[in-house]
Amino acid sequence: MDNLRFRALGIAMTRKQHVVEFPNLKASEYFGELTFNKAAMREYLTEEAFNQVMNSIEKGEKIDRKIADQVAAGIKAWAISNGATHYTHWFLPLTGATAEKHDAFVDPVEGGKGIEKFRGNELTQQEPDASSFPSGGIRSTFEARGYTAWDPTSPAFIMDRTLCIPTVFVSYTGESLDYKTPLLKAIYSIDKAAVDICQYFDKNITKVFATLGWEQEYFLVDNALYLARPDLVLTGRTLFGHSSAKDQQLEDHYFGTIPQRVLAFMQEFEYEAHRLGIPVKTRHNEVAPNQFECAPVFEEVNLSIDHNQLMMHLLDKIARHHDFTVLLHEKPFSGVNGSGKHNNWSLATNTRENLLSPGKTPKENLRFLAFLVNILKAVHDHSDLIRAIIASPGNDHRLGANEAPPAIISVFIGTQLTQMLEAIETADKHTMAKAATDSDLLKNLPKIPEILLDNTDRNRTSPFAFTGNKFEFRAVGSAQTCAPPMIVLNLIVADQLRKFKIEVDALIAKKMGKEDALFQVIKKYSKESKKIRFEGNNYSVEWVKEAAKRGMSNRKTTPEALQAFVDKKTTDLFERNNVLSKRELMARHEIGLENYTKKIQIESRVLGDLAGNHIIPVAIRYQNTLIENVKGLKQVLDLKTYGKLSQNQMETITEISEHVDKIKTYVNEMIDARKAANLLHEPDEKAFAYCDKVLPFFEKIRSHADKLELLVDDELWPLPKYRELLFTR
Repeated sequence: MDNLRFRALGIAMTRKQHVVEFPNLKASEYFGELTFNKAAMREYLTEEAFNQVMNSIEKGEKIDRKIADQVAAGIKAWAISNGATHYTHWFLPLTGATAEKHDAFVDPVEGGKGIEKFRGNELTQQEPDASSFPSGGIRSTFEARGYTAWDPTSPAFIMDRTLCIPTVFVSYTGESLDYKTPLLKAIYSIDKAAVDICQYFDKNITKVFATLGWEQEYFLVDNALYLARPDLVLTGRTLFGHSSAKDQQLEDHYFGTIPQRVLAFMQEFEYEAHRLGIPVKTRHNEVAPNQFECAPVFEEVNLSIDHNQLMMHLLDKIARHHDFTVLLHEKPFSGVNGSGKHNNWSLATNTRENLLSPGKTPKENLRFLAFLVNILKAVHDHSDLIRAIIASPGNDHRLGANEAPPAIISVFIGTQLTQMLEAIETADKHTMAKAATDSDLLKNLPKIPEILLDNTDRNRTSPFAFTGNKFEFRAVGSAQTCAPPMIVLNLIVADQLRKFKIEVDALIAKKMGKEDALFQVIKKYSKESKKIRFEGNNYSVEWVKEAAKRGMSNRKTTPEALQAFVDKKTTDLFERNNVLSKRELMARHEIGLENYTKKIQIESRVLGDLAGNHIIPVAIRYQNTLIENVKGLKQVLDLKTYGKLSQNQMETITEISEHVDKIKTYVNEMIDARKAANLLHEPDEKAFAYCDKVLPFFEKIRSHADKLELLVDDELWPLPKYRELLFTR
């Protein structure tokens, strides 16, 4: 049978494990060897240059031109000694991927020779073409000039013999065309605002670092099977496919023994990640078949985001060595768990304290409560914005389906903390006055235990859950960059902390004691943010009803969710904190809408092509075989026997005809809806048209095609099936 599916299956089933030889070294001996880290800087930089770079990293001081030349000379010597031949400014444009333009170190000199050159201006600034990156109208296609500028807080690294220098990316007129620029501003904002609050409790705290530990989920499929599925190749997900008889219902894949071929891939990936300084710590099977997860230890948020972007590239690159393809789409397979990227976020201080860990003293616990209620208030006030920054076509399929949080943004804090806040909310003046007199504001309230890590269960259904010493933002999609969620989360908390300080200082100015003033505002914020807290099952229908009663938003689609970017509350938030201008926010809104429209448009075209050129012809071919069979029965059997035996065949022939007719009808209607949507000019109108008029046909077409999959001869079916994609090792 000359069938691409069976040729792909034959290749997949006869794969030999790719063997990689690793150096006989401890991981600690090669960890970070391809990064220009502090140890490398000490070795290759002058003392003056080293000190200036460290001051830039730790204090935000500028590096002068003379020192930049010294740094460039040192980093060039280090890179060449590690085999680098080229350099590039590595940045995060608004595509969500990374971008780079390579230049060789070598320059020609007299006599037909060459010499390696790399100067300070090439380190600190470059001018890549900005015309073809998404700009949301900030740049015209004929206006090509844009600038990248070195970010010394994220160390340079070597990838494929190229020195990669993390940078920001801005337009000729100064607007941000990337994610790193607003991220660095949001990090600066949370640092200053959090330090101001910490000063109420500990004068030694002079720096606060936002930290991030991401958990990256992904699927692996054999490369031959992947290439035999045009929908996977072109859209990242399966547009057709009937559920396998067995998928995840036995829960036997989760934390199970890692398949040997997959383990070999993971080992090579981790080796390369460690060489690049990515502190990957955890690996395991996830819930769905062929779904896996990796996670690092916590890092400062800017570096952690760069490492996640680099890690996604590594996953794809190393998977190919083992004849796998990595699927990062949030919902590549219908009916089984999708993939997320849990963002575990916390705040650390220069005194090595975690501000989201309950303390051992009343003062430390009061500080913990101050940060806790400010985070709750920030999420409460900006829940629509939080929903907007995780919006994507892929995440629309994932949120609310198969163990993914719903589109309703709520916070889980656990029973004990809930009881604590409820006690604070109901505390009367007498209780508060007595507590203040005792210099122990928590004395007459339920104690916060010294170790909270295990005293409350984890709620894996919550989109934003407190897990003992951090918040786990579970609603982020697996293919997304962590930057937008971290920009927004750090920004809204910083903004809320500033408001908190203003209110506390106002009470202190009225001669109220500092602790009493803190307690009063904590109590106020706890009450005002109460509706955002939910301790139950976020997957349940009851929660959807309860959330509606509470007046909470449930923006299920990307076009609807993205409207938060252009709300006045959002633009005011970003502008007063100098993170993004209104124009930059409008651009991101437009880019999000256009990206949504293009992805649904591509899926629609692929759907129509597969239905018309793959599925319907095969169904008709099999139907013709049945028809010939029925004709043959009539020739060799008596009428009575023929009538009995042909009945089932006739029913199958009829079923196939009905499904083919429905598919053709729906495909034609979908194409008409797409043509009508394409005539619209405004990005929001077009996106809503694709969402409301085109997308609904997808499931209608799929349902009939998937039923045909169960009717048509297996040897004829052209697309690898779920049982093959999800269970081939």
